[in-house]
Amino acid sequence: MTKQNLIEDDILVINNLKKHFAVGGQTFKKNKDTLKAVDGINLRVSRGETLGIVGESGCGKSTLGNLIIGLLKPTEGEIFFEGNEISKLNERQLKKYRPNYQMIFQDPVSSLNPRMRLFDLIAEPLITQRKLSKLEVKSRVRELMNDVGLDASYLDRFPHEFSGGQRQRIGIARALALQPKLIICDEPVSALDVSIQAQILNLLKELQVKYNLTYVFIAHGLPAVKYISDRIGVMYLGNLVELASKEDLFKRPMHPYTSGLLSSLPISEPSQRLEAKTEIIIEGDMPSPVNPPSGCKFHTRCPFAQDLCKEKTPEFKEHYPSHFVACHFPLN
Repeated sequence: MTKQNLIEDDILVINNLKKHFAVGGQTFKKNKDTLKAVDGINLRVSRGETLGIVGESGCGKSTLGNLIIGLLKPTEGEIFFEGNEISKLNERQLKKYRPNYQMIFQDPVSSLNPRMRLFDLIAEPLITQRKLSKLEVKSRVRELMNDVGLDASYLDRFPHEFSGGQRQRIGIARALALQPKLIICDEPVSALDVSIQAQILNLLKELQVKYNLTYVFIAHGLPAVKYISDRIGVMYLGNLVELASKEDLFKRPMHPYTSGLLSSLPISEPSQRLEAKTEIIIEGDMPSPVNPPSGCKFHTRCPFAQDLCKEKTPEFKEHYPSHFVACHFPLN
């Protein structure tokens, strides 16, 4: 892929991205098994949008996020950020790009150094990446604290003195410190109480407008993804099986796996249950990514699977405008 193939509004382009890990109990075993955590992802993310990524635990969501941010090197494929390929750069070359994309981690406890005070936690990226005076650093830290709803009197406190929601706000402030253009949100609300989740999601939406941010929002909770996302991609065993706007995905799911995820959501009104389309119950556990099924990887759990599904891998293609699905027999 070249720059000529990239759309101007695409801040992030992922082409046939793969990440395979060698696994095995014996350290010196020659023929180790291969865990295919990400197995051929193609994505485009437009500037200013929020792309949600959902799927069961172990489907490869977090690995995808770590690949985008550069914490992992891909086995194969390309990642373009603003038209520049970043997937093959070394650490020194990546340094000039890193301030432009940051990550908010799932666990706000382990992601913060317990020996550092709040001021130092937020100031650290400014000191290491920017040539700012002490006064400028202090001013920027206070501005960031105000942005994320933390009181300036907390500057000398340590992480253990904050609640889970406050610690996640600190993580958000750190991610914003270098004024990035893209933020990977790796399940940023899954460890929080429901009421706190809503506060953090609203904060992320406010900050997106203020700073013109682009989000890749990774989660397994569909309500949170629906609330914050513009488009949603559904992952299963390292692959995207469906990608659509959130309206289309919830109104017209085309992959049985997506429909099964939506069927698992609780519905408060009985009338909604009656009006809903035929529910699909996903039975059994997700197969191992070390030894995935042949053909369509979902066929072992799909109530509509036919012989073709066991033999041939379905193509990920557009069935409706901007609605992509990888299924031989889509639901709609």
